[in-house]
Amino acid sequence: MSTTAPDPLAALAALPGVAESVDSVRKAVDRVYGHRVMRRRSNEVTAEAALRGARGSAALYGADWSLEEVRRRSDFSGDDEARVIGAALRLTAEAGQLLSIWRQSPLRVLARLHLVAAGRAEPEDAVGRPRLAGERVDEPLIEAPLPDADEVAGRLDGLSGLLLSGTAAPALVTAAVVHGELLALRPFCSHNGLVARTAERIVLIGTGLDPKSICPAEVGHAEQGRAAYAAAFEGYLSGTPDGMAAWIAHCGRSVELGVRESTAVCEALQRGAA
Repeated sequence: MSTTAPDPLAALAALPGVAESVDSVRKAVDRVYGHRVMRRRSNEVTAEAALRGARGSAALYGADWSLEEVRRRSDFSGDDEARVIGAALRLTAEAGQLLSIWRQSPLRVLARLHLVAAGRAEPEDAVGRPRLAGERVDEPLIEAPLPDADEVAGRLDGLSGLLLSGTAAPALVTAAVVHGELLALRPFCSHNGLVARTAERIVLIGTGLDPKSICPAEVGHAEQGRAAYAAAFEGYLSGTPDGMAAWIAHCGRSVELGVRESTAVCEALQRGAA
């Protein structure tokens, strides 16, 4: 008798309210992809979404700069906030280049993302690898208990295996779980939130929900605020059906707000005002 391996991500999609979030996100994404500007100027929308997504992710990390300031600056090597903005910009630029590797080895991509984010701000032997026992983690906003290094290694392997084995879960659910699990683990000594949100972006692109990367969830996470982000993440940490559904819904709303942002970009381009 043959048996089918369980699909825990698909099980999450069956939680109350999740199907509604998935459907709402799908409709919002379809609308912006149907905008007439997307026919000829999608590259401009993608570039603007990347900039705004990076600004949003950095804001959650504590570097809340105006979009105009991010756009104006060319040197991000000055103070701590400038380096955070620079890291977020580098990660957003890198995300679309890693899809083929992600499908083969998500852990390699995560290591690459941390390397890109950290740059030269950390000792060379501390970047691009999961933290070791006893190493300190610098992660603003997330104050949850920190799993030890052995637990991190095991759960990262489990997450990678889950992604590589394939799932019938909608893109939103997969992206929310990847994002939440990386926040929970904080596998690196720094920049974990930036890496987690970039991984969410990669999943949304790679699953085909947002192939042109024009729906920056990071914008929505920032717009809903740091307190709402942390509260929704507590739901993920709880592992309860209600908590998980609330986290997925929060991520879904973030995508929708990202869609709204890019729709405004499309309208501006159409008017010639961008």
